[in-house]
Amino acid sequence: IEWCGGTYSSEWGFAKLLHWLRRNSSSRRGFASALEHCDMVAATLCGVSNPRDVKRSICAMGHKWMWDAKLGGLPPQDFLTKVDPQFEGIREKLSGEYLTSENLAGHLSPHWAEKLALQPGIPIPVGAFDAHWDAIGAGVGLGDMVNVIGTSTCIIGTTDNQTLVPGLCGIVQGSVHPHHFGIEAGLSAVGDIFSAIAKRANTTVDQLALGLEKYSAGQTGLLRMVWDNGDRTVLVNPLLNGMTLGWTLNTTPQEELMAAVEGTAFHTKIIFDRMIEHGVEIKRTINAGGIGQRSKDLNQIYANVLGRPIYALNAPAVGLGAGIFALLAAGAFKTVEEAQAQLCPPLKRFEPNATEHQTYAELYEIYRTLYFAFGNRSNSPFGHVMPRLISLREKFSKQLH
Repeated sequence: IEWCGGTYSSEWGFAKLLHWLRRNSSSRRGFASALEHCDMVAATLCGVSNPRDVKRSICAMGHKWMWDAKLGGLPPQDFLTKVDPQFEGIREKLSGEYLTSENLAGHLSPHWAEKLALQPGIPIPVGAFDAHWDAIGAGVGLGDMVNVIGTSTCIIGTTDNQTLVPGLCGIVQGSVHPHHFGIEAGLSAVGDIFSAIAKRANTTVDQLALGLEKYSAGQTGLLRMVWDNGDRTVLVNPLLNGMTLGWTLNTTPQEELMAAVEGTAFHTKIIFDRMIEHGVEIKRTINAGGIGQRSKDLNQIYANVLGRPIYALNAPAVGLGAGIFALLAAGAFKTVEEAQAQLCPPLKRFEPNATEHQTYAELYEIYRTLYFAFGNRSNSPFGHVMPRLISLREKFSKQLH
């Protein structure tokens, strides 16, 4: 469990499977296997009908199911049974061949070739998660960290330093680039927070963001914890909600949006600091995803908060990583790097402003103190506040129903 950050998230595979097993006891006898979506799609297109014949993604199984080749694959059955008796025999049902995306899941079956009006036999690579392939499409290199910023943020990087980092979503050999260790972390909500602020103000994010560049660090007087959907990394604590300090009677929705953008940057710095503390080198920081590609204001704020250049995509790259592995499968390129050099869009560089960074460094110390004071469920006099508020809300909600 230390290889997935020391805490197992409710977002991951075994947690979801256990949720299903506990609520579908009558179907337990007919349960054949559990598949990540990327593996299910590839297996379906290839005409695979036996779960044992599925080529499973090391990316998916490594980050979400604790699979690790050097540790013997999945956790041992006796451990899983101790977690819950419903898991008895589950390890065998997750069998299959575990591969990186430079390998083939199979070839397009005649059935699906006819439905899709394609030629049968097209090679199909082993799948992976969207953000990990998005990092490839963003041009990630060894030592780079890619913020795939959308409704939430997935932070994806590559390293050759095999190290344990508490609170991260795992370090998995071959999960991003087939020949390096992949690192995953992230924020549970980013664009969703911006949208919620705009919705409450009866406007759009685009409209609310007009003029955001006029704000200086600390000008709003607000400090916002972006836990509106819990904390994915590094606390791995779903029992948290958003929190804003510094409200006045004159605070505007645009000021809240500015504080939310700053809050996501501060949270990203929390994650980067944790990585660096445990030996992960970060050479370049690339902002990708829909927001990372379009928002120059966000990119500049991130550069100012992190105190390092931000490289942002100059053109959309969503789906490009999938295309790169498809082209590798087709033999159009020999290596990931060769394909990236030909296909990845250019990057625009945002330099940190020294004066802004100095102010943000002061704000970050306050943010970091609050982050661990309210987010830590133990060893903090404030760690119980959010869970109790959530518990009371859920209790009231159940009474209404």
